Amino acid sequence: MAEVFPIQLGIGDKAPDFDLPRDGGGRIRLADFAGKPLVVYFYPKDDTTACTTESISFTALSAAFAKAGVALLGVSPDPVKSHDKFVKKHALSVPLASDEEKTMATAYGVWREKSMYGRTYMGVVRSTFLIGADGRIARIWDKVKVAGHAEAVLAAATEL
Repeated sequence: MAEVFPIQLGIGDKAPDFDLPRDGGGRIRLADFAGKPLVVYFYPKDDTTACTTESISFTALSAAFAKAGVALLGVSPDPVKSHDKFVKKHALSVPLASDEEKTMATAYGVWREKSMYGRTYMGVVRSTFLIGADGRIARIWDKVKVAGHAEAVLAAATEL
């Protein structure tokens, strides 16, 4: 898949604010994580192979992230109802935000043009952001390959 719009956020930039509905009801905001490092992973769609593997991997390491004082958040354009089913089906413990309007994905530069099998379309490019306790971007993983990704993010997060 080829993306034509690069992520425009850089290391040290202030993380864009967000306020989105989340699985289980309620809302989730950047302010909820003030003073605490946060990993935000964007994924294209609930219950697809790579997205499921990625979410299960972050769930499996959630205790290690918590021990390191790092919060986790998954974000996709799926509605809350889809997130609730996804969480239940795979026993996920990571909170999932519903970005149906793609406002957060756009602000973080992950809603981009993609192409597959000769077809061009807009979609979420699998990406992860490590936000420091100061609210600034500490690390960006763009066009993520799922295998070993959660472990690499944990290693980087523990170095903050």
